[in-house]
Amino acid sequence: MKKERRKFSAGFKAKVAIKAIKEQQTVHELAAKYEVHPTQINTWKREFLDNADTVFNKDKAVSKDDSQEKKELYSKIGELQIQVDFLKKVLGK
Repeated sequence: MKKERRKFSAGFKAKVAIKAIKEQQTVHELAAKYEVHPTQINTWKREFLDNADTVFNKDKAVSKDDSQEKKELYSKIGELQIQVDFLKKVLGK
């Protein structure tokens, strides 16, 4: 049987990345403690450091609004697509 991949929350990834950045423990010790491969910890650490500048970005609030607006627009597109399909069926007899 195929083993299902584990999914980690953003909070867990950040916690492990911060501990790796502090360097109070080695990556191998952290890997054993959190049951994660050392390469994965290094990847999370690199991603965390690469995206650290976005923490203080003022446009962060705008992106949340954009995602909500995007959800609403996709919902509206779905509704309109259903109406188009219905009208094609009715008028196409």
